[in-house]
Amino acid sequence: MPTINAIMIIQLCVLVAAFPAQYLLSQWLIGYWNNFRWSYLGQNAWTRYLKHQMVKMRNWYNEGEEYIHAYFAEPTRIRSPRPESVQFKVGMVIMHKQLGYSGVIIGWDVEARAPEEWLKQKYPPEKQYLRKSPHYRILVNKSNRIGISTAYIAEENLKVITGYEVFHPDLKVYFSKYDGAKYIMQPWLKQIYPHD
Repeated sequence: MPTINAIMIIQLCVLVAAFPAQYLLSQWLIGYWNNFRWSYLGQNAWTRYLKHQMVKMRNWYNEGEEYIHAYFAEPTRIRSPRPESVQFKVGMVIMHKQLGYSGVIIGWDVEARAPEEWLKQKYPPEKQYLRKSPHYRILVNKSNRIGISTAYIAEENLKVITGYEVFHPDLKVYFSKYDGAKYIMQPWLKQIYPHD
């Protein structure tokens, strides 16, 4: 019978510990691969990427042409002249009067432009008059931690605030800088809202 010494015990412990270590390492690698695959290789990731690129390029709109699905102040046509009924401008920092979250305006509609089902849900019969008021597309400040990225809000629910910066991952897509009072539009957005 062989004698057992300290070196043999250490080797046995290393061999016994190697199996669980390999198992844990493989589980971590499989989890990392799945996360990578869904984050970068999945269909939703590519859809998000392509939408982001379309927003950045904005070379697919035609002047004065209305698109059927131009909902929620999506900048698909040049907004000129600017109607007097639209009080706020693109780049202004706002706060929601009732809910208290802040954001920056990235677009506006003279009146609500959204799918009919959404409008019916958003505006019950006693609030139908809001459908005819100007609506604004807002990049919601991520520091509010309310869980939404954008919002489409009627003018009466908003108030302008100054000296307050907004933090949002898509901010640089729409604006080049903040001047202390409002955000300065990127050239492509300035072409769409020339009077803001």
